[in-house]
Amino acid sequence: MTTTVAGAASTTTAQVRPTLGGVSLATVEVGNLDSPIALAARPGSADLYVAEKGGQVRLIKVISTVISSTSTRVSYQVQSTPLLDVSSDVIDDGERGLLGMVFSTDGRQLYLDYTRQPDGNTVVVEYTLGDRTTVDARSRRELLVVKQPFANHNGGQLVFGPDGYLYIGLGDGGSGGDPNGNGQNTTALLGKILRIDPSAPGPDGSPYAIPPGNPFAVNRQGAPQVWLYGARNPWRFTFDSLTGDLWVGDVGQNAYEEIDRLPAVGGFDAGKGANLGWNEMEGTHPYKGGSNPPGAVLPIFDYGHDAGCAVIGGYVYRGTKIPDLAGAYLYADSCRTGVRGLQVDGSTVIDTRTWDLPAESISSLGQDDAGELYLLLAGGSVLKITPG
Repeated sequence: MTTTVAGAASTTTAQVRPTLGGVSLATVEVGNLDSPIALAARPGSADLYVAEKGGQVRLIKVISTVISSTSTRVSYQVQSTPLLDVSSDVIDDGERGLLGMVFSTDGRQLYLDYTRQPDGNTVVVEYTLGDRTTVDARSRRELLVVKQPFANHNGGQLVFGPDGYLYIGLGDGGSGGDPNGNGQNTTALLGKILRIDPSAPGPDGSPYAIPPGNPFAVNRQGAPQVWLYGARNPWRFTFDSLTGDLWVGDVGQNAYEEIDRLPAVGGFDAGKGANLGWNEMEGTHPYKGGSNPPGAVLPIFDYGHDAGCAVIGGYVYRGTKIPDLAGAYLYADSCRTGVRGLQVDGSTVIDTRTWDLPAESISSLGQDDAGELYLLLAGGSVLKITPG
């Protein structure tokens, strides 16, 4: 496969990098990207939208696609002017910055999650789009502000679930070991995945409603926004687009990284009220004398720091270009190169793979509107996962 990419001022042809196991990487030469950290697809569009950690959103337009019997040639053009620039409102330092981005299911709104200047709090905001190349900056609507006691473990993932609601990932508040006990405190928003309805105001005048079915919406034994708890830093979670299962890559403390699979019931409610165990558990292992809380969900897979240092949650592959990976969960680790995969049968892992591809300093994975997957590198590159 050959991918040709036209930058703002030049055109280059990417070289597909060979590897074992039938997976390769094709470089999307975007050149002027600065610390890309999130990739989003606008429903119905083949274009790529990339968030830079410093606070800019960039559009990479597909100019043309030519398919032959032996290759696919795609031309892109990177817009020289950012689609949106919120850098003046963003702290870009360490684990803080513009961290998450997603489009509404109809493609009319864009949502961002970032660390706000000057207080360091997490902010989730909404913007309205015009056509595919414009955002109305005046349409900014602030949905949620969460106080952050420390500078790390901000979370940042934004995802629309199969139920059409917005899911928001928040770390435990930072420092080390969850000193404020947020993970197991269901009344706190930190250490959680939240679920809200941004399309309707709340009865109390808030800019969002609490969806019916949130586990603490009625009994008040927890914050009504909370969907699941016991997370340390869920740096990327996604829903399987076929089954509705929720997959969470939760970054560990000192010893273990974990991946959680929370099955959907009838395509919905994956992870409802689940407890992922932090800070009593780190992966499948007790943390500092803790024990798995009653009813808590153990990860479907974990690994030690001899094999990495920070899991980057990914996607269940449902694209069409690599049939051998259908149903496999692809993810990465920020301290290792390449791509990793899990294949499961129900609650059992039946295969694990590592494709040692030349991709360093991975910050995130992304998915386009066709279900194909990408790696984002902190150095500025975007790599497409392709057949070997």
